[in-house]
Amino acid sequence: MIIKKNDDVPEGAVLEEGIKNVTRKILIGPDDGSSKIVMRHFKIFPKGHTPFHSHEHEHVVKIEKGRGVVVDENGEDITVYQGQSLLIEKNKNHQFKNPFQEPFEFLCIIINPERVT
Repeated sequence: MIIKKNDDVPEGAVLEEGIKNVTRKILIGPDDGSSKIVMRHFKIFPKGHTPFHSHEHEHVVKIEKGRGVVVDENGEDITVYQGQSLLIEKNKNHQFKNPFQEPFEFLCIIINPERVT
């Protein structure tokens, strides 16, 4: 069993194309021996966003703090709040944005396609 304190996990800026003012922590992942899943914590600062994109895998998202906007596959903006959870289906375009004044934080849990056996 692995037990970690989230505050001890390093947080780094996500510097990929189309991303602005976003940080990420890998709370549980391959470095911890997780062979099939990865749990990540994202923080999107005011005026920040991820790109409008899709993945070959589904993922679940739990809003941890604040509020933000998720853009669905049709380009519709939907405001989401702390305490809500989302399922983003595979191959569905989506985006996260923060047009608000406080940071928007969420957990994102995905399969680890490089390690699935």
